[in-house]
Amino acid sequence: MKFLRKKLDAVAPLFEKGGKLEKWYPLYEAGDSFLYTPGHRTHSGPHVRDVLDLKRMMTMVVIALMPCILWSIFNNGYQAMLADSSYGLAVNDAITFSVIKSASWIGLLAFLPLYIVTVAAGGLVEAIFSIVRKHEINEGFLVTSMLFPLIVPADIPLWQVAIGIIFGTLIGKEVFGGTGMNILNPALTGRLFLFIAYPAQISGEVWTKLPDDPALAVDGHTGATALAAFYTDGATATANMNWMDAFLGLMPGSFAETSTLACLIGAVILIASGIGSWRIMLSCLLGMIGTSYLLNALAPSPEHYMAIDWTWHLVVGGFAFGMVFMATDPVSASQTDTGKWIYGALIGMLTVIVRVLNPAYPEGMMLAIIFMNVFAPTIDYYVVKANVKRREKRLGLQ
Repeated sequence: MKFLRKKLDAVAPLFEKGGKLEKWYPLYEAGDSFLYTPGHRTHSGPHVRDVLDLKRMMTMVVIALMPCILWSIFNNGYQAMLADSSYGLAVNDAITFSVIKSASWIGLLAFLPLYIVTVAAGGLVEAIFSIVRKHEINEGFLVTSMLFPLIVPADIPLWQVAIGIIFGTLIGKEVFGGTGMNILNPALTGRLFLFIAYPAQISGEVWTKLPDDPALAVDGHTGATALAAFYTDGATATANMNWMDAFLGLMPGSFAETSTLACLIGAVILIASGIGSWRIMLSCLLGMIGTSYLLNALAPSPEHYMAIDWTWHLVVGGFAFGMVFMATDPVSASQTDTGKWIYGALIGMLTVIVRVLNPAYPEGMMLAIIFMNVFAPTIDYYVVKANVKRREKRLGLQ
């Protein structure tokens, strides 16, 4: 760190006023503030609360994401090894240290290209806007760059990754003014664009990808997602699945959607650090449970999709990841306490409704969160308006 500090100090005069690289000062300041605590306070913008600044907030989100990232890398490689008979690995075989090492390496080779392209393409958009607006690149994009590769298929073409993150960063955030000004979650906005533009490659099946190596027997393996199986076979599909495997994350899927346990570990970190709203998480869960029970009561038969228990909705698909990391976005979510309860509950309700009653799209979490992002300001408006009316009535001003 001292070496980096000396290097930054040595080139600082080039970026300062009158220097040859003055117009690139925002990039220098971004590198400086990313490695070290800036010497100035935040005077405006988002998330000003006591000693908590944007750097500390985003750092805690990154730490909370680590269990999901590490597990997703292992599980993607593990599923790829199961799909390739040359490895001689069966589902019921013990997961030894050798399997963990091989699976983690395969998963890393699948994850790194997605992440590198995401950082390069999205970072370019951030850099252009930081130069034009003369502000620094903050840690907001660091979190977005980690979220986006986790919610796309493992074998998605890299050019689609670039288009998706550019669209998400540009339309989901920068056109509104940058970090803290966006009304939509940038990572979800990018994935929604890819889902609309390339639906056949984004939904319907999951991909387990092996690295492009001639020595390996297959390049990838496809299969129906658990949610797609639920819609096709109804509640009978659960007979061929193990709930604990789904909870731990030993199932195929997009990187982040497999392990509910890893998501819950992240939830504990976010709640304990005061970053994530427990009201949104709990209300989202309660909304999902309540809607599941309602559909269970209306199910025409015990084998129908409507009869599937809420415990399965929790552990399959992207519900847990969306509930913990996407719905709780401090910028695009509701800000009032009452609004958070309403916002989260509606996300949980809409997710189950889209999953069960919509034949075109098995997963509903992304659409539910984006939809409620749009309505979050309206929810807060009416919550504040109701509070004002109650105070006026209490004070006899009406």
